[in-house]
Amino acid sequence: MAVFGVADTLRPESARAVASLKSLHVEPVMLTGDNPATARAIAVQLGIKDARGNLLPQDKQAAVAELLGRYGSVGMVGDGVNDAPALARATIGFAMGAAGTATALETADVAIMDDDPRKIADFIRLSRRTAAILKQNITLALGIKAVFFALALSGVATLWMAVFADMGASLLVVFNGMRLLRR
Repeated sequence: MAVFGVADTLRPESARAVASLKSLHVEPVMLTGDNPATARAIAVQLGIKDARGNLLPQDKQAAVAELLGRYGSVGMVGDGVNDAPALARATIGFAMGAAGTATALETADVAIMDDDPRKIADFIRLSRRTAAILKQNITLALGIKAVFFALALSGVATLWMAVFADMGASLLVVFNGMRLLRR
């Protein structure tokens, strides 16, 4: 007579990934097809408060819809066919590409190609920096155009001012955007 216990092991980078998400004020929620006891056990190790188990694909999709109603935007991370409906329903879907199915990869908005969950937080950081720089660039370009327009209406504008307002603003916007290349 023998008793065998089989369980998924926690990946070492998972705890750091959850901690990184929390530092970005992203509240992680676990949606899994595994039994609820297993989901709770893993969630406790990771510090995830909301863990839901025994979910079928339509249950995951309904959970994402419920979270969308509560938070306004939801990112879903998945790698299998069972995750595809929830990936499609989420504001942004992340497929874990190395082990992911073709269906998950095609459905998701973003593919993380090396299955490192820490890349999700990196993606969010980069997206937030990109949005901030885009807003700066729009403000900068419109501000330069507005100043030139005021100068033109007052009769003070010259051809060189017009060139700077056009090409100078374009160059400033490009150089400001290149700041994203730095880490």
